[in-house]
Amino acid sequence: MPHGSSHRDSPLRSSPRPRSPHRVAVIVDEGTNPFEVGVATELFGLPRPELGLSEPLYELTLCTPTPEVRMNHGFFTLSGVPGLDAVDDADTLVVPGRPDNVVPRGEAVLDAVRRTHARGARVVSLCTGSFALAEAGVLDGRRATTHWRWADLFRELHPDVLLEPDVLFVDEGDVLTAAGSAAALDLGLHIVRHDHGAEIANAVSRRLVFAAHRDGGQRQFVERPVPDVPDESLAPLLTWAGERIGDPLTVADLATRAAVSPATLHRRFRAQLGTTPLAWLTGERVALACRLIERGEERLDIVARHSGLGTAANLRARLRRETGLSPSAYRRRFGPATGEALKA
Repeated sequence: MPHGSSHRDSPLRSSPRPRSPHRVAVIVDEGTNPFEVGVATELFGLPRPELGLSEPLYELTLCTPTPEVRMNHGFFTLSGVPGLDAVDDADTLVVPGRPDNVVPRGEAVLDAVRRTHARGARVVSLCTGSFALAEAGVLDGRRATTHWRWADLFRELHPDVLLEPDVLFVDEGDVLTAAGSAAALDLGLHIVRHDHGAEIANAVSRRLVFAAHRDGGQRQFVERPVPDVPDESLAPLLTWAGERIGDPLTVADLATRAAVSPATLHRRFRAQLGTTPLAWLTGERVALACRLIERGEERLDIVARHSGLGTAANLRARLRRETGLSPSAYRRRFGPATGEALKA
């Protein structure tokens, strides 16, 4: 399940599972970056025989506003794919980015975004594809993100959008936006996790050789002077704590392990992860509880004990707060296909 500062919004929606295969359309406009198109193809277009599924997770269609579209810097020309009418059959529409963000998108592309959003399908932007969504008006009054390099321009052009420049992606339910190009992978895996559960998302991430969850936000990639300071990385501490997440660890235990005061540890977590030590511990424990439920554990007290959440009551409260679902609802959605409801 999503957690950490790369996802600072209400994580999972309680909408029903999409029908399978879920249809994804990717708009390839003039000057589109090939990388984001490749990310969408990798995540939503490739078969997953290693998962042993009887049908693909997604059905992918590329579509273009003109019969031929030249990619960014003229690397190659895309032709022989459907036109923008293909978006009308899509459950999810993906809009990759392009570097010329001052130049408005064509009206055909904006109309495709608007009508897809109007009929309730999911709309996703990758990198500066958020400019297209903003131009189409679907981001007004909503939170969104884009590449940090273009944040000031985005604010100038689209002041009605609530830009969050420090995160890797923003999930607003029916509209999702990713930051830089590589953050398209973070958002794509989040979508797979939402649609098909953590086990499948983790399998896809392993095939990609990419972390299922990246800690922190894109502010860690913003250019800034690097001071000459000792290495204060939290990575060794997080690895140590992650191996003991089911134990009754406290923030004081983490501070002792890091050989710093709790106040210093809090500052480092805020600076490096954008969260607090307690929130990180809770998120990791809820993530472990979700994995146990997905693997078929039906006894809430066992899930709570092994995940470090202590009691079934605390598990219920934390899971609902983090995912918006009760344990039973989570199991119905992401657990094994058969079995009884979770037992208190």
